[in-house]
Amino acid sequence: MSEKIINFEFEKQNKNSVRYKEVPADGMPPVLGSIYVQKWFAGDKKNIEITIKAKD
Repeated sequence: MSEKIINFEFEKQNKNSVRYKEVPADGMPPVLGSIYVQKWFAGDKKNIEITIKAKD
């Protein structure tokens, strides 16, 4: 099983959600691109990270 931590930074705030854009590692393409997180969870956070585990 492989694991990757992806960092995101604030991009835009909508009515009920916050859009974050991926900060790719140097020289690598984005894995997820932009994501939307609900405001009740994201709050006013400017940076978040997500861990992805690939199962075989």
